[in-house]
Amino acid sequence: MEIRKSLGVGLLNDYYGSLLTEHQSEIVALYYDLDLSLAEIAERYGISRQAVRDVLVRTEQKLKEYEASLGLVGKLSKLTAELEALSEGKEDGETVRARLKEIIREVKEI
Repeated sequence: MEIRKSLGVGLLNDYYGSLLTEHQSEIVALYYDLDLSLAEIAERYGISRQAVRDVLVRTEQKLKEYEASLGLVGKLSKLTAELEALSEGKEDGETVRARLKEIIREVKEI
């Protein structure tokens, strides 16, 4: 499993997991966050490994659709990067204050 992909799906589950069923969110968390195997999850739920895989595939698609529609992770990642750039101190004080006000406005819109 690719590290970037697992972090991405885990992060999407953190943001949008409440939009999923409890079962879906738990399986995603077990697989991506706790690194349990399909067999371990299947045993825990008394289902087949294929059933676990099916849940993961469908749920990952749902999470991507939620992000495509709502864009929370992308928006917050962008704002975080902007705040980090501002913290490096390359801008003058007035520019930083103006950009901080803009970021606060964007956060309130989220």
